[in-house]
Amino acid sequence: MQKSLYYIGIMSGTSLDGVDLALMDFAQQPAKLVASHCFPMPENLRQKLSALLSSGETSLQNLGEIDHQLGLLYATSVQHFLAQHQIAAEDIQAIGCHGQTIWHSPQGQYPFTMQIGDANLISALTGITTIADFRRKDMAYGGQGAPLVPAFHQGLFARSDRITVVLNIGGISNISCLIPEQEVIGYDTGVGNALMDGWIEQHLGLPFDQNGEWAKSGQVSQDLLKDLLDEPYFQQPAPKSTGRELFNLAWLEKKRQKHTALLPQDVQATLLEFTVQCTVQELLKLQNPQHLPCLLLVCGGGARNTQLMARLQACLPNWQVATTTEYGLSVDDVEAAAFAWLAYQRMNNLPSNLPSVTGAKSAVSLGVIYPK
Repeated sequence: MQKSLYYIGIMSGTSLDGVDLALMDFAQQPAKLVASHCFPMPENLRQKLSALLSSGETSLQNLGEIDHQLGLLYATSVQHFLAQHQIAAEDIQAIGCHGQTIWHSPQGQYPFTMQIGDANLISALTGITTIADFRRKDMAYGGQGAPLVPAFHQGLFARSDRITVVLNIGGISNISCLIPEQEVIGYDTGVGNALMDGWIEQHLGLPFDQNGEWAKSGQVSQDLLKDLLDEPYFQQPAPKSTGRELFNLAWLEKKRQKHTALLPQDVQATLLEFTVQCTVQELLKLQNPQHLPCLLLVCGGGARNTQLMARLQACLPNWQVATTTEYGLSVDDVEAAAFAWLAYQRMNNLPSNLPSVTGAKSAVSLGVIYPK
């Protein structure tokens, strides 16, 4: 019987809703998802991170403490996860931890990206080799440092007889375009759930809009939508990436200044449509000279928003719109599974970025190893 080759992926995204863990077995190819779980983000830590992300300013003391708290959260999540599934730490080859992005600035004279969550703590407390800091090596080679999951998507979902686009809707939305006989491309299309989540929390005290029901109760303002889409980021060519440092409630307030008479639910409806159009406008640019079937596979928290999914299908009548769950991997597990794969690639010194996606000068093995 073939021995298991277990890796754990950890992902906490820009939505700040929780820590996703995925246990992958790489003894067989394609790799198999063995188990997964989402641990809620403690409310006090979520509030600290939200304040840090919205202002971009903090003290070194506060930053260091949040870094430590996240490291503890990731480590205890792994410990609980292993206990749940009765798996010993020594059976895990390595942990791949994305960390929490607190700033992403790939443009400018000194490009950088910053993810926190002390990986030294994770490896020390779990007794498992941990790999983190995946994005900066790609940036050192001239890339955007994002998105990093298209290579994983390619292995899972690419087919020679169709165009497949994988759309991850977290706080920010990103796509992987898997087109037969073409290089993979992928980039952040713009906002995902971040503005909708922030707006409903501000007005109703809810963390997210369940199934888009509040948005559904409002009317889309075409004038506000036009102003939201009038943002230089959308004119930039790929490769490109973005984050909450651009798309945040302060940005929304500036865009909303001419539209203050709108009801809150109308703003929410417009924000949902904005998320839809950020991606739809990109997909309509794709060339399909062979007239292949087109499949949009959605994952991330946005895939559970039925109103958002309905609008995607309505705006893409020539596409089949589905979720990754229907094609073998739960919408909640794709990103965490990808970081298990990134850890596997790093431990085997295999390349894990795609220069056609990030713009890096070459394919390299990403991540820093923190031995147990």
